[in-house]
Amino acid sequence: MVNYCNIGANRIRPVLSPFELSALTLSAPSRRAVLRGGLAVAAALAAQPASAEAPAHAIAMHGQPAWGPNFDHPTYSDASAPKGGTLVQGVLGTFDCLNPFIVKGLPAANIRSYVVESLLARGYDEPFTLYGLIADTVETNAARTEVTFTINKAARFSDGKPITPDDVIFSWALLRDKGRPNFRIYYAKASKAEKVGERGVRFDLTGSDDRELPLIIALMPVLAKHATNPETFEDTSFAAPLGSGPYTVTTVKPGASVVFTRDKNYWGRDLPINRGLWNFDTIRYDYYRDGNTHFEAFKKGLYDVRNETDPGRWQTAYNFPALRDGHVIKDEFPYGLPKGMQGLVFNTRRDIFSDIRVREALLQLFDFEWINHTYLFDLYKRTESYFDGCELSAHGVPANAREHELLAPFPDSVRADIMDGKWSPPTTDGSGRDHAGLRRAFELFKQAGYDLKGTQLVHTSTGRPFGFEILTTTRDQERIALAYSQSLKRAGILAQVRTIDATQFQHRLLSFDFDMTEYRWEQSLSPGNEQLFYWSSEAAEQQGSRNYMGVKSKAIDAMIAALLAATTNDDFISAVRALDRVLLSGFYVIPLYYPPMQWIARWTRIKHPAKTSLFGYLPETWWHQDARS
Repeated sequence: MVNYCNIGANRIRPVLSPFELSALTLSAPSRRAVLRGGLAVAAALAAQPASAEAPAHAIAMHGQPAWGPNFDHPTYSDASAPKGGTLVQGVLGTFDCLNPFIVKGLPAANIRSYVVESLLARGYDEPFTLYGLIADTVETNAARTEVTFTINKAARFSDGKPITPDDVIFSWALLRDKGRPNFRIYYAKASKAEKVGERGVRFDLTGSDDRELPLIIALMPVLAKHATNPETFEDTSFAAPLGSGPYTVTTVKPGASVVFTRDKNYWGRDLPINRGLWNFDTIRYDYYRDGNTHFEAFKKGLYDVRNETDPGRWQTAYNFPALRDGHVIKDEFPYGLPKGMQGLVFNTRRDIFSDIRVREALLQLFDFEWINHTYLFDLYKRTESYFDGCELSAHGVPANAREHELLAPFPDSVRADIMDGKWSPPTTDGSGRDHAGLRRAFELFKQAGYDLKGTQLVHTSTGRPFGFEILTTTRDQERIALAYSQSLKRAGILAQVRTIDATQFQHRLLSFDFDMTEYRWEQSLSPGNEQLFYWSSEAAEQQGSRNYMGVKSKAIDAMIAALLAATTNDDFISAVRALDRVLLSGFYVIPLYYPPMQWIARWTRIKHPAKTSLFGYLPETWWHQDARS
């Protein structure tokens, strides 16, 4: 599954900074090279018949949709939620445009979610299932070499003009040619788009060999042909795109705030997928440049809901009068998604990190237990997999027969202990001065040609001191980097911590201009095409991809091809676990940690449904206590 921000799934997500939003919409490489590397794997999969299936109200990546054609409302929404009032959200960062579909600029949050819709919309209680929105039916064949959408007769843009097949085809061609690189790659896989009857659009996917592609096309943003100028589309602008969504942009203060107003003539307000959603009359996003100011604004009630990521602040700083008086509530929401890989990333394009023994040695010097106790109040869990917290993780699970079959052409790609499910990140005594980890690190450094000379770790043949830079952009990143640099100093390693602003940080990420940095790859329960621009060999050479470590591995390419080609859930899980094992065996990151729950503070004027979705809390299902209708 392509994560929500990668292709702009039609839902509000927990508020991210503009930098995070931009990072989540980076480019995707072509699948062609990856598939070449995985042909032997894919060929082993059974061929599927090409007979067409009947038009349906929904489509699932694997299995069948959980909600039938007559479902009334999402399981995580309250269909009787009142509408009205204002929600104010606070964002740490800034923005300089309102177009989230182009490479240039930092877009304002949630233009895609509030203003521009897609053909289908995600159901958030399933790994990857889409339900009718602009299109009320979807039709594909077993091989998924084509997909046809039928546009809802009622679908309208906010200016009242109907959405037509021409708008869909126009959006596909425009985003394919001028959109973000990930749009260009995804939509170029469709060889043709054509109008079918009065309301149908058929996409020819022949040759794409991509079973996920019908769902990716279904989540394509639909823009108004009559209100979009292709000649100026790639230019940054503070004019919002015309969409068909539940809100329109009504006020913009560049870099400071954006106001969305609910469209009371919104065509899709009574669709089952929308019942109980989009409840606020007005939603305003206020932007803050400084983290402390951001938090102080919440304490004063200047915005309504805060997603807390600092465990220290969650434990100690929420003791202000409004909370003591019961006007602010701290909620903890469970979520069933993989916890993703957050880690200190080695840029293996740098010679200093090209040796796997060096990377493993540096992992030995990271004292998670001390950091968790000292900075994180023992609230975090150690990341042990690229798909932690779900059945896709290979941690603690021996490889099954299918995994052995997939990995057989690449006998040296997975360590024995990782294959057997026995590997875990190193643990320490939590003192911050664990000698066992230091000894293991020195053994690995010595094998890689490094040794201590006085108080410095140097290369034995060149005499070059071992040192590098850790690039950070937030206070939390800087704090962890500084703590790690002190551990490295004990091993004779000079690690300089450099903190820069979000814009500079983004540019350096895009061009892979760093030695080590902290990053988090979000994952879903249905990983798919996004894995290509996370880890594929082709992505390693493509600036703007998220293959920040620069990994080039035929085994990884083949495992991605296998998970994309999987037709059964068992084969899919096996392919993802095999990918996890190869990634873990490469020691491309120092795994960090994750919170076991979502920590959300809210002023009590904001209410939410009793049930939380599989994806966690969903602000689009919340409402204001003073709302009446």
